[in-house]
Amino acid sequence: MSETTATYDVVVVGGGHNGLACACYLAMAGKRVVVTEALEKVGGMCSSGYLIPEAPQHLVHPCALDLMSLRVHPMMPEELDLARHGFKHVEMTPGYVYLHPDGQSLAFWRDVDKTAAEIRRFSEPDAAEFIAFMKIVNAFIDMAIPMMRVDPALKNWGAKFQALKALLRNKHLKPEIMGMLGSPAYQVIMERFEHPITQSALCCLLGAAGPITNEGTGVYFALLGFLLRTGVGRVVGGMQQLSNALAARLEELGGTILLNAPAAEIIAQGGKATGVRLKDGRVLNAKAVVASIHPKNAFDIVTPGALDRRAMVRVALAPANAHGGAPLKVDVALRGQVSVKRHQAMRSDGLDLRKCVLLIGTTEAVLENFRAAARGEVPSLPYMWNTLPSAVDPSQAPAGQDIAYLYPVAMPVKPGEGWDAIRSRVGQQVIDQASEYMDGLKDLEIGRRVEASPDLAKRLNVHNGCVVHIDTGTTRSGGMRPAFGLGGETLPVSGLFFGGAGIHPGGGINGLPGRIAAGRVKRFLGK
Repeated sequence: MSETTATYDVVVVGGGHNGLACACYLAMAGKRVVVTEALEKVGGMCSSGYLIPEAPQHLVHPCALDLMSLRVHPMMPEELDLARHGFKHVEMTPGYVYLHPDGQSLAFWRDVDKTAAEIRRFSEPDAAEFIAFMKIVNAFIDMAIPMMRVDPALKNWGAKFQALKALLRNKHLKPEIMGMLGSPAYQVIMERFEHPITQSALCCLLGAAGPITNEGTGVYFALLGFLLRTGVGRVVGGMQQLSNALAARLEELGGTILLNAPAAEIIAQGGKATGVRLKDGRVLNAKAVVASIHPKNAFDIVTPGALDRRAMVRVALAPANAHGGAPLKVDVALRGQVSVKRHQAMRSDGLDLRKCVLLIGTTEAVLENFRAAARGEVPSLPYMWNTLPSAVDPSQAPAGQDIAYLYPVAMPVKPGEGWDAIRSRVGQQVIDQASEYMDGLKDLEIGRRVEASPDLAKRLNVHNGCVVHIDTGTTRSGGMRPAFGLGGETLPVSGLFFGGAGIHPGGGINGLPGRIAAGRVKRFLGK
């Protein structure tokens, strides 16, 4: 294609949900915006599609599925009026249930007392401790939420006042809060709870955020706090419907989306971003560029020489699955419906486990999985989050059939043998392990899809296959995310902005990074 040019106020590189949200906010402000997306459709990690050739009617979610952070921070879909464009979600009650190898189960209800009653079946002291501990977790959440929703580059007096009020209300808990945040999550669990099922359930839940034995991972208890406070939801019709709603809203606002349009260069001249050159030769001139992709990948395509070496190294070495582990994704299309008979039979309340996310593993398995992954080895013990999207939304598979979503949390990013050599074998191992809990998973299989971290990295252009771009932690939050000097109002190239999960407040489906980036661009263009 011959080179052509077009001029916009803003080019957004990356059509994931954050990039689309950023573009919508800018278009609402009257800016002429274009989103460039390398793939054939928008959504990125927030997508779904019919990806198993043998099962063309089974909807696959190749990455994100659950809505938790969007329920904690619901502003984006409300402000952008996405319901009018087909976005709808339903709550799962309960969202997550832990399955122990002995057939017992522990449900995390959206209620502290009801969850404590689950724990009481195993340990009265643990139930009492859980109620007391949740006061500490909720006090932390009350302080954290106002600051998570705002741009750390601003003064944010209102949010700081709200956080201060929460701190003063709970000042008697301050030592406990600080102790929790500064400690390994594993240590906090083991020192407070005594029963193996309570311990295992909490380890399996928090392990989704990363290795729980590292210092400062007590911040992972925010996951528990969010789960009990706002619950878990699912997008009706699949995650793609959220991205499609954002795209429809953007087009309604006059924005443009270019598909199959990978960016080759973020053009920087004289210390300023002036646009984007696509791989097909087209040049999109602009006053500002938002990189809603991994920060390292964004810096890698900035005009050579425009960024100093220190900034390049700092973002290149920002931790992305730095502990050596990453999730594996196995999707299985089934000609019938899976059941959870053994665990279902041991419950007396009739809870339909098919409609929950099933946390499988033990404390030992969580620790073994992360340690093995760090050594470049495939873990031997089962630790995974599994669910049946079609149980909550039957439209996602043919009548009477299921699609299974299997998510081993910690597999090696770089196994010694290489993923090409072991992908099929490990995929079978995961199905074999999951079938010990999910009846029919093996016998009813039509087809499967297995994707490891290098596959995700290639498909979605995300460094090291890290689904949250930069590892979650207290030292990579606020203005320190993605790195020192790169999490604030401006970057070393004027008019260039990060706008994805690599900035505050981080990963998850909520659109806040895109919302924050839009605010930064509007302030920049207003100068």
